[in-house]
Amino acid sequence: MPRAHLLALSMLAGLAPAAVAQQLTPAERRIAAAIDAGVPDALATLERAVNINSGTMNFDGVRAVGRLFAAEFERLGFTTRWVDGAPFGRAGHLVADYRGRGRGPKVLFIGHLDTVFEHDSPFQRWERLNDSTARGPGSTDMKGGNVVMLLALRGLREAGLLDQMQITVVLDGDEENAGDPVPRARAEITAAAEWADIAIGFEDGPGDPRTAVIGRRGSSSWLLRTSGTPFHSSQIFRPNVGSGAIFEAARILTAFHDSLSSEPNLTFNPGTIVGGTRTTFDVEQNRGTAFGKTNVVAESAVVAGDLRTLTPEQLRRSQETMRRLVARHYPRTGAEISFEDRYPPLAPTDGNRRLLALFDQASRDVGAGPMTAADPARAGAADISFTAGLVDMAVDGFGLLGSGGHTVDETADLRTLPVQARRVAVVLARLLTARPGL
Repeated sequence: MPRAHLLALSMLAGLAPAAVAQQLTPAERRIAAAIDAGVPDALATLERAVNINSGTMNFDGVRAVGRLFAAEFERLGFTTRWVDGAPFGRAGHLVADYRGRGRGPKVLFIGHLDTVFEHDSPFQRWERLNDSTARGPGSTDMKGGNVVMLLALRGLREAGLLDQMQITVVLDGDEENAGDPVPRARAEITAAAEWADIAIGFEDGPGDPRTAVIGRRGSSSWLLRTSGTPFHSSQIFRPNVGSGAIFEAARILTAFHDSLSSEPNLTFNPGTIVGGTRTTFDVEQNRGTAFGKTNVVAESAVVAGDLRTLTPEQLRRSQETMRRLVARHYPRTGAEISFEDRYPPLAPTDGNRRLLALFDQASRDVGAGPMTAADPARAGAADISFTAGLVDMAVDGFGLLGSGGHTVDETADLRTLPVQARRVAVVLARLLTARPGL
């Protein structure tokens, strides 16, 4: 983690209770006190969750983590249900609902149960390093975020405010490796987003406690296939032979680079390439084989890559540009490109900025300092993107923070647990009385 992030985390950890309390209403002070009192239980829950392997394809493990969190939400008065993942080839999802008696905004909490560490990973157990840090698979991404949810809700309940709220929680079982078809795998989130006014994501974001995520780039994949005329290499470039499939692929990739690489918030990456006289390519496994000879003009080539964009318009425009560049063939070659849109972009809308402003004020009032929008380039695709265009406001990045995500060095800074929970709970309390438009 960058030194500036570590300094910011240290500052958060040094919050004095008296300094925090003087910024808050009596109800908000009760929230903060309940959150602080609940930290030991929350950490115990996190340790139990981390010690259950829930790699995406370990269906039994994902279900076990789902049962653990279902019990915790039920203790808070939520109604829970398990959504079977068989129709999209995954374990499934946990959905928890709370329908209080108040008329506050409808809020969607988003998290996930799975991790990138499958059952055969060497990284399996929670390890407390010191009073403020712990290592473990999913400690930050994102079992820690699920525990932030629980801690914030506990604070609201103890302050007598939870009963006024309307909340749906969706914890997907396949965020790290989405099931297929994706629309079916994300049907619970989209349905909840159609109901909700506000969405809050509990991913760890870029790991900087001074930022929140109001825009996430979507994730699409693309597959380029080129063809050429097989012939003895001594005749390449002649009118009846042309340039071959590999040169055609190289032309297209260079054109992509020269035309699109300088556009802000747009990235595209050719991750795999095979070419030769005969090629095979397995799209699901993202691997292939090639056979050819140096003295034979290549007959076929395949390139697989990804595309990340911040807005639907940028996605549409970049795909149109790529199709246009593909169509400009070298002599005696052919090419075609196809796209699969996996995660949609979450554009940084005015509504998202208004919600961030509420979090910024709450963060200042709990003594955690100002919050600004994270650079979209620092935040990858996440499930909150499926709320784009469906909710009035969305923000992400309120999980347990730390460093080393998706690696065997994944480490949580436990000092950020109560800080993140306070921020969320105070904003939710204020939303109960906020005027329309906020």
